[in-house]
Amino acid sequence: MAFHRAVPNSVCHLGSLLETFLPWLGLVAVVLLVLALLRRSATALMALLLPVAAWAHLFGGLFLPGAEPGPHDLVVVQHNVSDENTDPAGTVRALADAAPDLIALEELVPPTLAVYAQTLAPNYPYHAVRGTVGLWSKHPLTGARLVDIKPQGITETWSRGLRTVVHTPHGDIVAYVAHLPSVRVRASGLASSQRDESAGLLGEAIAAEKLKTVLLLGDLNGTVDDRGLAPLTSRMNTAERGFAFSFPAGFPMARIDQVMARSATVRQIRTLSPTGSDHLPVTARITLG
Repeated sequence: MAFHRAVPNSVCHLGSLLETFLPWLGLVAVVLLVLALLRRSATALMALLLPVAAWAHLFGGLFLPGAEPGPHDLVVVQHNVSDENTDPAGTVRALADAAPDLIALEELVPPTLAVYAQTLAPNYPYHAVRGTVGLWSKHPLTGARLVDIKPQGITETWSRGLRTVVHTPHGDIVAYVAHLPSVRVRASGLASSQRDESAGLLGEAIAAEKLKTVLLLGDLNGTVDDRGLAPLTSRMNTAERGFAFSFPAGFPMARIDQVMARSATVRQIRTLSPTGSDHLPVTARITLG
């Protein structure tokens, strides 16, 4: 069991709070290492071996170069475009730099939704939108429907889940686009109950899928190390390479914009250029089969 799992989540969601910023603990080890070298303390150096080894085990592989692109690859982009984005056309240009097959967007609101649809249409003739989330594709889409991931505590209109079938040259896959509830760091700890409940509902929907290959793209308001997303991460593969911290855009501290896959491999994930959003876009390469 990883050392961070020893931190309980029953009190103020402290476990999830630690796991959100888990990669940054490597900097703590570096500072302690410098201090140990300055003090010439062999005891301190030996004591650092365990946390350094644990961090390297968890995150060292993310630094390795990714495999070369193959014939069964899809490129996908995930981006929370922000409902306050004043430059949707410029945002589309930034996303197009990755030449993706699929583009998943969240916080789609009128009138900018019409701008996204019009600007993306020439290269992405197929799209589906439900509520404030949408998917644009180079390949045909069928069976688009709303996925109910609304927590019980939310009473207003709230539609943030989409499911559709993508007919790729390599076979049919199911794509989900989701935007889970926000979390807040407060004096009482991490407020993530609604996010966790929504992740559970989404996990149940994915578990019930009959088609073998499933992609999930979305702003999940949590990192892949956060146990609150366990209903998803326990069922799906996450990126093999890359950190791709996506939020906040001004000084990214964590990747809460995720690309996950079932019966497929997320080879590498990286960020794209900033847009008019408070999130950075992320792009990932998916190997099918």
